[in-house]
Parts: sequence; structure tokens; C-alpha cells
Amino acid sequence: MQNFRGTLINKNRDAWVEINLGNLEYNVLKIKEFLQKNCPSMPELFAVIKADGYGHGSIMCAPTLIACGIKYFGVASIDEGIELRENKIKEPVLVLGASPLWAMENAIKYDICVSIFNDEHLEMAHQLYQRLNKKLQVHIKLDTGMNRIGINKEDSMPFIKKVLSAPYIDLKGIFTHFADVENEKLFKRQLSEFQTIIEPFRDEFKKRGVKIHCLNSAGAFSYSSYCYDMVRLGIIIWGLSPYEKENENCPKLLNVMGLKARITNIHTLKKGDGISYGHAFIAQKDTKIATIPIGYADGIARKLSGQIKVTLNGKTIRQIGRITMDQMMFDVDDVECKKGDIITLLGEENKEDSIDTWAKKLGTINYELTCRLKMRLPRIYVR
Repeated sequence: MQNFRGTLINKNRDAWVEINLGNLEYNVLKIKEFLQKNCPSMPELFAVIKADGYGHGSIMCAPTLIACGIKYFGVASIDEGIELRENKIKEPVLVLGASPLWAMENAIKYDICVSIFNDEHLEMAHQLYQRLNKKLQVHIKLDTGMNRIGINKEDSMPFIKKVLSAPYIDLKGIFTHFADVENEKLFKRQLSEFQTIIEPFRDEFKKRGVKIHCLNSAGAFSYSSYCYDMVRLGIIIWGLSPYEKENENCPKLLNVMGLKARITNIHTLKKGDGISYGHAFIAQKDTKIATIPIGYADGIARKLSGQIKVTLNGKTIRQIGRITMDQMMFDVDDVECKKGDIITLLGEENKEDSIDTWAKKLGTINYELTCRLKMRLPRIYVR
């Protein structure tokens, strides 16, 4: 296992995201342990690391994931796949979204699988084979109810037959995506449709080594008996829950992402004075204020103004005034502190707030917030 101890990507900032690779390793091994116990046969592990690993840094995290047994990677675009290849990641890569026809030549060039679901994809694969004498590697995407992309049930059988008979296509897998695993009725309807579509081809798929996969992070713990050949693990590997409700099957995991900043200024706000834009906060007494260089341009929503609790020198403090583009302020009246001290906004030291509590306050999901935090914050990788 590689040991990135304090690897600093960008050194010119007093605010940063801290990624704990030890926690990432722990999570993957815990998930692996659960699947080994609960699946009819152990599926291969497929890590979805699109959007720069949900903001955690796909390139820096990939070696740890590989060392833990990850066999496949999922991305959102051919560009994300190319980035992995250019950084010497050799494992199979699948573009989960729709790829432009004109970009599929690069998928062949960089040994990347694409999702296909219409005749235009087949025609482009044929043209590329005639020109390059190389097969396009593909997974067939079935739409069983997500209604986003994929081929529907009615058209799926003839399409699968075309793919299986096409000498210019290298079929690597077939999959679908569930809209809501916590809705049992909807899940079972989609699962039934998926099974109906793939069943006539099961023997042929097995003979050709075609990977069948349908479960994502949420599905892996709720319906592990339907793992098939692979399980796609996304938000769960980062220690964050994919569920809206508590799931008793999901093992206790560790947050991989932390968010920290150093105090850049300390001053006293006089009684009756306001702070930040609009003076939304007025001091009721003389109050010691600390400023850190992080704001909404870094991905912390302005709507969280006055709602954030963080940790400084072992004590909980609260954010006051409006969060600005590049800075925010805290009431540190009851804490011994100095410029340069570290405030933990997210991380194991902060027992008050987490990315999940922020998401609830904003009426959104943890996925969105981790992705937001990738904008301009440097990453420090630790174990």
C-alpha cells in the first residue's frame, strides 16, 4: 500500500481538503468483507470515481483502491477515462454516461469501454473498425426505469442480438441502474425487467465473459443476493451513506474527506458592531473574531451562513455573519487561539457537523457537497 504522508498538491493556500487514504482502505476492506459474507459468490469490485472521485481526487486515490482489490473503474466521460490512462491507471475503465459519437475514436485509442444503447453507436463502432481495424469495447446500458439513458425493454432483445453478432464490437458487459433502492416496489420492478432482458442471453454472456452488473452503493447492502458479476461502489467507498434512511446492513465506515483552514486574522468586534455583508450578525458584547480564507467560491454554500459549527483547539465554535466568496468568520471568544491555528470544518475532530448535516441543512445530498469542494482547494493526502 502506498503511503502518501502529507502529500501537498498546491502549497499556496491556508485552506485545504484532507483526504485520509487509510480510511479509504478501511472502507473498501469492510465493504469487501460484507460482500464475501452475503453474496452467493464474491462479485468483482467496480469503483465509480467520476467527478474526480466525488471530489476526493481520482488519480491520487486510485492506487489505494487497486491495492484493496478494485478491478474496474467507472467514470462519467471519455476525458475522465483519458486522465486515468495518462496517469498510468491500467485497470478497465467504463464510461457510464453517454459518449459523443465523434469522441469514440479516443475510447479505442486509450483502451476505454463506453456505454452503448442505440444503432448510432453500432454504426460508429463499425466505421471505426473499418478505419482503425480495432474493436470498440462496450457495455450495453439497459433502461429499466431510470429513464435517463439506455435501451428500453421492447428494443433490447434485437439490439443485444446485433451486438453479439457484430464482429466489430468487443462486448465486455451489460448493466442497468436503479432509480431508488429504498423503494422496494420500484426496485423489484426494475430488477424483474433487468432479469427478463438478460435471461435468454445468460449462457452466451458467460461463455464470452460478459460482466453482468446492476447494484450500486445502496443496492450492495440492501440486495446483495443480486450482485451478479460486479458491484458498482460509488459514494460508499468515501464513507458516506447513499441512503436517506438508516440502513442496518451497512457497516460502520469512516469519512475519507476532511476540510481545514488556518486562522489568518483575529480581532475584537465591539458590542453593537456588525460583521460581513449586510451586517446579518450584530455583536451583543465585545467578541473575539477569527477569520479563515475559505468561502462560497470554494464550494461552501452561502446559505450555510450562521449555521456551521466547527472545531478549534478541541472546542466547538460557530460561524457568524454571511459567508463571503473567499472568507468566513467565527466567534472564538471562549477559545485560546492565535493566527495560524487550524479550524476543522469537516473531519473526525469535529463532532458537531459533518457533510451529511450540511446536506440536510441545505436540502440536498452529501454527493453534491463533496463534488463542490473540489473547485480550488488543494488536497493533502494522509494515512
